[in-house]
Amino acid sequence: MGDLLINNGGVVAAIVSTLSIRISLHKSMREGFGQIVGTAIGAGIALLTVSLFSFGFLAIATTIILCAVVARALHLGEVASVNVPVTALIVIGPGISESTAESRLGSTLIGATIAIFFSYFSHPNTPVGRARIQIKNVSTKAAALLAEMSEGVAAGYTKKDAGSWLARARLLVEEVPSIRAQSVEARSHARWFPTAEKDEAEEIYIEGIAAEHTLVQVRTIARTLFDSAVEGGIAESTKKQIAVALSAASYAISSHIDLPDDISDFGPTPTDDVREAGSALAETLIEDGKDVDQEQIVRGLSIVANIGIIADSLDHNSPALTDVITPDEPAKDKVLKVSPTRQASKHWKRVNKALRKYF
Repeated sequence: MGDLLINNGGVVAAIVSTLSIRISLHKSMREGFGQIVGTAIGAGIALLTVSLFSFGFLAIATTIILCAVVARALHLGEVASVNVPVTALIVIGPGISESTAESRLGSTLIGATIAIFFSYFSHPNTPVGRARIQIKNVSTKAAALLAEMSEGVAAGYTKKDAGSWLARARLLVEEVPSIRAQSVEARSHARWFPTAEKDEAEEIYIEGIAAEHTLVQVRTIARTLFDSAVEGGIAESTKKQIAVALSAASYAISSHIDLPDDISDFGPTPTDDVREAGSALAETLIEDGKDVDQEQIVRGLSIVANIGIIADSLDHNSPALTDVITPDEPAKDKVLKVSPTRQASKHWKRVNKALRKYF
């Protein structure tokens, strides 16, 4: 395609297409746009430096320095920042001309367009579907881990057991950025893609935040059990109640995976059982306050709070899910870390401030 439209443009188009294509249309468009922006800036800098210094060491050194300065000044994301110097160094060379730079840019545009087109067919699922699969996978692992911790507490666990639980919980939390990115993509996709359901995308976005909160609480519980093991273990009087509370939380997560929408229509819900188990554990801890070490009581009450947050997250009735702005995708993954509007506003304020000093 590149060779047909642009003379000798096939190689560049193929390279850009390979670099830009992703498993989703949204990501491929972002990558492709980053390739185009980086190529345009890099080619422009290459033409400027060669026209000023002709070809040579000085031109190459100046090109690299200018690329870094421009990428920094424009707050380019990771993709565009890398493409600026790479494209400039590819374009620069003996016999460089404006037509060469235009050819590179045109080939880049063709490659990015092809990548965007084929990315639509590269994955059989939608962004919402991919987010739902990710959330289901981590939720299943979290439920299994809580069930294992419940059995361990009831039977008596060792420091080694608690360490294993904590390590697995940490691995679960490491999946949070991936879930967040996919949830953000699902919501962004629904805003501009005509066949996407906005309500469904918003729902899966909240579900992703709820999963994040749940995973963090599971890790905190694992850490609490580990600390208890280090300090001598859990008091015998509270083992049963803690095991019951953890088992209830595990079942609530599993039930939410199977019936996320209809589970509240059948009388007392699994999350109600979680809250009830938490209340029973709190009462036991308070009643045994005189006979149990104070630190153990504090850790037990911490578990009560953790499973309460899990229940609220599963029910989506916690203000922390809806009233707090969740961070968007990392700035480094965007084409521009700072939007052009914000950049223009910032520079305009600086100009006004400078002018006021003299006028």
